[in-house]
Amino acid sequence: MKPSRFDYHRPTSPAEAAEVLAELGDTARVLAGGQSLLPMLNLRLAYFDHLVDVGRIEELRRIEQREGALWLGAAAVDAAVERSELVRDAVPLLAEASPLVGHFQIRNRGTVGGSIAHADPAAEYPAVALALDAEMVALSVRGERTIPAASFFTGHWSTALEPDELLVGVSFPRWAGRCGFAVREMARRHGDFAVAGAAVGVQLDDASRVQRAAVALFGMGATPRRAGPAEAALVGAGTGELDLAEVGRLAVDGMDDVPADLHGSSGYRRRVGAVMVERALGAAIEEASRG
Repeated sequence: MKPSRFDYHRPTSPAEAAEVLAELGDTARVLAGGQSLLPMLNLRLAYFDHLVDVGRIEELRRIEQREGALWLGAAAVDAAVERSELVRDAVPLLAEASPLVGHFQIRNRGTVGGSIAHADPAAEYPAVALALDAEMVALSVRGERTIPAASFFTGHWSTALEPDELLVGVSFPRWAGRCGFAVREMARRHGDFAVAGAAVGVQLDDASRVQRAAVALFGMGATPRRAGPAEAALVGAGTGELDLAEVGRLAVDGMDDVPADLHGSSGYRRRVGAVMVERALGAAIEEASRG
């Protein structure tokens, strides 16, 4: 298959990209790594008159520490995130998630910002951003604005970005103290999108009680989802008294809109999601207990 005809633009700076998007509006789509967008174009599932390629803008490829948070430029490729010692030290959950993103060929081209802006509900990076309360920074000719992860994902492949806005980067807060993180997912084959998955983080106090918890599910709806009841059950509990299977059940309790498809029914996905939460929490608590 081949995509429909489009005009190609390659700005050299974020500001220039914002100007191009302001001029073209919703007839244009930003191209970063292309690992999500190009298959959709080739299959004629999407059509745009213009593609605006930002993947070679060096400013958008940076991975650095900024004011106590980890900054990932939107065009930072997945493979660079996977290899980065800074990422592993500052935001271990990103390092945990990266090897699960597609295959290494995809990670050599795909970008963090592209995955988050594409907003596939079964993707790992959007769930990590939601779990860690990351902030997305968008640029337009009107200036920059910051969008919390909690309000960024609005539906299937849709976000709070305006048509003339460019996602320039994502800021991930660092967790301090005795922390543990884990991502667990069930997919038909390694590299496939998850049937259901969980990204979790826990922070323990000196008495090994859960001081802070984050649980996000993916593959369970139109967007990644925070599991508030599960987080509430974790906070304040001692690690020795937790029933992780029950916490997993709490995480999916009340999710009546879980999708069904060829890979599984809604009930099956809920059961798998609960088990993924249980397993991820077990791994995260074990890691935090060693800290």
